[in-house]
Amino acid sequence: MSSTHNHAAVQDSHAHSHTISADADRRYLWIALALLLALMAGEIVVGIMAGSLALLADAAHMVSDAGAIALSLFAMAMAARPATGSYTFGFKRAEILSALLNGATLLVLAVYFTFESIRRLLNPGEVDGALVFIVAMVGVAVNLLATWVLSKANRQSLNVEGSYQHILTDLYAFIGTAVAGAVIYLTGFVRADAIASLLVAALMFKAGYSLVREGGRVVLEAAPRGIDPLVVSAEIAATATVVEVHDLHIWEVTSGFPSLSAHVIVEDDAPCHAVRGQLEEMLHERFEITHTTLQVDHAAMSGEHDARSRDDCPERVLGDR
Repeated sequence: MSSTHNHAAVQDSHAHSHTISADADRRYLWIALALLLALMAGEIVVGIMAGSLALLADAAHMVSDAGAIALSLFAMAMAARPATGSYTFGFKRAEILSALLNGATLLVLAVYFTFESIRRLLNPGEVDGALVFIVAMVGVAVNLLATWVLSKANRQSLNVEGSYQHILTDLYAFIGTAVAGAVIYLTGFVRADAIASLLVAALMFKAGYSLVREGGRVVLEAAPRGIDPLVVSAEIAATATVVEVHDLHIWEVTSGFPSLSAHVIVEDDAPCHAVRGQLEEMLHERFEITHTTLQVDHAAMSGEHDARSRDDCPERVLGDR
């Protein structure tokens, strides 16, 4: 009378419907990584030639961006591996772990740049405004291209979004640095560099907090945003012949992969298979939930299910529609 997962069969059906544009996303990530590595190499060379600590620090920030994208690519490769042994959903949550790490990295960088910016506000050093402006404008161009490339990827994936946020924050950093370089060159106000860094740190904190918050929701198996369990329960309970619904669980295995399980009690004379199919259709159309496991039982007669109910509701595997 209950519905259970046959994990191997269910996983096979997931192979296509829950892959988040993997091939295209990998290509976009590789292009963005190549652009950032080229820019980082150029920054290191110019920074050493000009003796600019600011440019070398910027290059170190680019290392974190490149590392974030490399981590995203690794996580995507892990997520694409089939389910084996005790990993019945495969390694899909590797992408969520990557997003969490990217978010945490942004938060750490935000703290570091806040500290450095305050220190430089109090004790400003010599800054070559012209050189900073030129290199920053090159950085703006490269990061605009990298941002455009990644914007074409499916950003429903927190993993891809993590890399996108790293590059977008870097773009803002270069814009701020370019403005600061121009101000320093035209007016000699060297504290402009530290002020721009503070603004960038605030953007880093915002992006990092968002990634950690959303990744944490998936890890803690909260209901996906936009899906209210109380509303879902009410919709199921409002279905004809449904007497009660309990043990309702809604969670995300990974980005774009919502799942639901519930125990549904129907009237004694209700065709439970037909009701189950009706509920699957409703959950798909109303909430875009396609992976469901519903245990449908007839209402108890004198506190117990009769033999007829047992025959009417045999075990059934429910997977993707």
